[in-house]
Amino acid sequence: MARICEVCGKKPMAGNHVSHAHNRVPRRFLPNLQNTRVKLPSGAVKSIQVCTNCIKSGKIQKAA
Repeated sequence: MARICEVCGKKPMAGNHVSHAHNRVPRRFLPNLQNTRVKLPSGAVKSIQVCTNCIKSGKIQKAA
């Protein structure tokens, strides 16, 4: 399964580890995804991967 938020579409970003000697090595910044049970507008409950920013901002409604 891809590491993509199913609400906002946030994906991994590319960057570098930079040491004190300024040696650069490629790395990935992964989004903080959580498996959550979400109540959909239709009333159904579904388990999806959502980033913590979407959970905090109230873009989803958690199922009881």
